[in-house]
Amino acid sequence: MSGAPARRVGLASKGSIEVGRAADLAILAPDETFVVDAAALEHRHPITPYDGRELCGVVHATYLAGRRVDRDVPRGRLLRREGPPAESGDGAGDDA
Repeated sequence: MSGAPARRVGLASKGSIEVGRAADLAILAPDETFVVDAAALEHRHPITPYDGRELCGVVHATYLAGRRVDRDVPRGRLLRREGPPAESGDGAGDDA
């Protein structure tokens, strides 16, 4: 779920768990459920068709470059393409 998107946009240091790659991880409990509350969303426009619905999958922690993300201390950096994006292989955009 991360390798192909990272290759597609040219981010060679992302997309897999191995030495030399960024350790961006989410600790997920896929069987836990939660009820969506549109008023509690942290979006610019807190609206969703899922308001009041019970969904599966709860994220317990997120790590960016191996460090746990603290919601009160924003950090990060702008990612620049590290090389040419990989070909999609779907034939889209090919001149035939």
